[in-house]
Amino acid sequence: MNIYLVGGAVRDQLLDYPHNEKDWVVVGATPDDMIARGYQQVGKDFPVFLHPETKEEYALARTERKTAPGYKGFEVHADVDVTLEDDLMRRDLTINAIARDENGNIMDPFNGIQDIHDRILRHVSPAFSEDPVRILRVARFAARYLHLGFIVADETMQLMKDMVAAGEVDALVPERIWQEMEKALGERSPSRFIEVLRDCGALARILPELDCLFGVPQPEEHHPEIDTGIHTLMVLQQACRLSDDKDVRFAALMHDLGKGTTPREEWPRHIEHEARGADIVLDVCKRLRIPNDYRDLAERTARFHLHYHRALELKPSTLVKTLEQLDAFRKPERFEKFLIASEADARGRPGYENKLFKQGDYFRQAFKAAQSVDIKALVEQGYTNAELAEKIRQQRVKLVSAISK
Repeated sequence: MNIYLVGGAVRDQLLDYPHNEKDWVVVGATPDDMIARGYQQVGKDFPVFLHPETKEEYALARTERKTAPGYKGFEVHADVDVTLEDDLMRRDLTINAIARDENGNIMDPFNGIQDIHDRILRHVSPAFSEDPVRILRVARFAARYLHLGFIVADETMQLMKDMVAAGEVDALVPERIWQEMEKALGERSPSRFIEVLRDCGALARILPELDCLFGVPQPEEHHPEIDTGIHTLMVLQQACRLSDDKDVRFAALMHDLGKGTTPREEWPRHIEHEARGADIVLDVCKRLRIPNDYRDLAERTARFHLHYHRALELKPSTLVKTLEQLDAFRKPERFEKFLIASEADARGRPGYENKLFKQGDYFRQAFKAAQSVDIKALVEQGYTNAELAEKIRQQRVKLVSAISK
């Protein structure tokens, strides 16, 4: 049997780009051959094995045949007669269809190296259209390598558009959408992920609540960019500058969904878009089965980001109430992430990208002051239940009032 390093590890080695995981393909072997050598079989749909020492994945070379809609509708054939080129042909992009043998020799049957040189994301074969997950993957790779100058090939973009028109994207399950979206949020330029999905029409099918923001105007005096969709992508870009946390980036992406439901006759104003947006965030997270930590930060950011902007104008009692509604006293780390996402919103406008905003530090000072209430002393004085809660609130307001003078 022959063993080849394939896919992302080879691609990123050629790009001199950081990589962690290694994928291996084994040609000319049977499952019994692998087990006899100490490999542990883990694949059910097709034979995948864990190396006895490194625990890296080794997959038998295979081909796939489309049998039903969606990304699960495939018949897999793995046998000793499947060649390396057969296996590479089923892959999504030419840059992912390159292999390296144990002696360091490169196998590149689909000119992936040339596409790496030309900075092109190009599909390997028409079989690309059989798996809608590949649309998400292309968008994610576009986000990963935007800074290197990679673009999606015109013919690949057209194929993606055709797939959307044929309804292939509608067969995607929530878990798979979120898996790729979460990975994209961790890439260098996640806003490009959204742009590619929008360009091919997939965003309207996957996240219509986000897609509908494009073309919705905002008051020019506050938003020189005017378009809410453009603003949202600018906010996401600023969130990437301020934080590596994917939940902060997700909150930035979701913060203005309420503006997509504003009646046209009220444009460019968006009265009470915060509460509407928070409810939409909950709906999106439920539909795509997004983890609670992401949901809770995004919902609070949508609901209270205007409180951040107006922090310097808020009464001490309103500041304290906002801290309580944000659950800052129980979850201070999430409160800090809320401040970062809200600052990204403030910066996500032309001319504001590098401006210093005082609201975050003022909120932090107010929080620190409110935290200093001696709750134990109040309990020892005999306060309990609702009376204790009101006394705590009064003292918090008093302490916050002191810093606002």
